Amino acid sequence: MKDKSYYLNPKNVVSHFDITKNHDIKSFIEAFGQMSFVAREIHNGAKIYNLMLEDKDCTKILVIAGSASAAGCMKIAVDLIKANMIDVIVCTGANIVDMVFLEALGFHHYRGSQFTNDDELRRMGIDRIYDTYISEEELKVCDMTINKIASQLARKTTSVNLSSREFISEMGGYLIKNNIGADSLVRVAMEKGVPIFVPAFSDCSAGFGLSYHQYFNPENHIVIDPVKDFLELTKCGILAAAQGGNTGLFIIGGGSPKNFAQDLIVNAETLGFPIAMHKYAVQITVADSRDGACSSSTFKEACSWGKVDGNYEQMIFSEATVAWPLIAAYAYQCGDYQDLKPKRLADWLNAGGELRNLKLESLR
Repeated sequence: MKDKSYYLNPKNVVSHFDITKNHDIKSFIEAFGQMSFVAREIHNGAKIYNLMLEDKDCTKILVIAGSASAAGCMKIAVDLIKANMIDVIVCTGANIVDMVFLEALGFHHYRGSQFTNDDELRRMGIDRIYDTYISEEELKVCDMTINKIASQLARKTTSVNLSSREFISEMGGYLIKNNIGADSLVRVAMEKGVPIFVPAFSDCSAGFGLSYHQYFNPENHIVIDPVKDFLELTKCGILAAAQGGNTGLFIIGGGSPKNFAQDLIVNAETLGFPIAMHKYAVQITVADSRDGACSSSTFKEACSWGKVDGNYEQMIFSEATVAWPLIAAYAYQCGDYQDLKPKRLADWLNAGGELRNLKLESLR
């Protein structure tokens, strides 16, 4: 029988893709434009994302589902934030907590195999994410760190209802206070003023930590409010429109983060702010819309709901760990982001996110 170190071998730590290295991606993507099928979809998607970057007034929303961090893609998001190529993130809890925050605490994901003995892994306390391994013991440390942050926060906050964005910002503060996770997405986003929203925050390791926190602190505990998340995200879209700008979506996967980000347009109108649809939209997915998958719809269908403009949209039917690095590296090498300034929307939300003083005549 193999021992635990066989599976969690330091030689097999997952490395994150670095878009800043001198990969010759630009000519690669341009060549894709002369091809067909998924190659041309990737080319078109890369061009549309670059249009978002050329449009200085565009608020760029990165939407991440699946297991992008465990797969070695989360440095991509970090580098995009550092280069002001992303202004808002909507994400699954698994990516932010089980993967990003876990690695910020000093733990790792390990390259493994999907063709393995899962009963043996279970006996050893090793969890499998397709062909990647993670330690259950280390995940429990992550759970209890979430509990610790929540318990400390409950003692000093005047409001028990927090958006996931507010709590994730506290996670970033914890990393700064303990001088760890310098290149963690959670910490870098906080430092750059990029808000991170997780609409289903309990559906991850955070759920265990927060359940523990609430169970053992029945009289004084915090509550994550997804409606507050939705309102804050919607405010970001309204602010973009009121300042004469627009919004663009770059979606990795789908799920609740996709619909959450798309729906801010409809929610804004419900609140009395009829803003324009998302002007740009790119989605990387392997799901099919014909059976109700693909998070229910393509962008063309979303246009009928008033969510996504149909002029600059591209569905890319590809596995994300292939297409996302290519598109991000292409945009980085094109360099159209270099004059972009950080929008620091998290700072505005922290200050109250006031809408009443906006010049609403600039809206649709």
